[in-house]
Amino acid sequence: MAKNVLVDASFLIALLSRDEKDHQWAAAQVPHLGQPWLTCESALSEAFHLLMNRGENALSQLLLRGIVIPRFDLGDELGAVLTLMDKYANVPMSLADACLVRMSETLPDPIVLTTDVDFRIYRRHSRQIVPCLMP
Repeated sequence: MAKNVLVDASFLIALLSRDEKDHQWAAAQVPHLGQPWLTCESALSEAFHLLMNRGENALSQLLLRGIVIPRFDLGDELGAVLTLMDKYANVPMSLADACLVRMSETLPDPIVLTTDVDFRIYRRHSRQIVPCLMP
């Protein structure tokens, strides 16, 4: 497994909400993942908003137990993130997706866990496929 496991909001939602179509897949990945899982605050905001009563307490517990750790400084990476969002404006790329792609550029041996097929379009360092694990 990769040295740095990055989790997208879509993965967290699938994992924590049993009624999500990719729940079984997400749950099956957990035993194979190193911890902690890194993410950005934008992805957490998205996940909390979309989970509402279906798993926000479970997400809180993942954060409190240090399983999920926000590890991205948007202030330091703002130029690179906005450049990514501009480059993929036709997709369009969300702030959370841009932050995760940027994280994949700055951390060694990353893998992004996501159910978002847009990650098949995005490129890190302009030409490299973003290493992803998705259903």
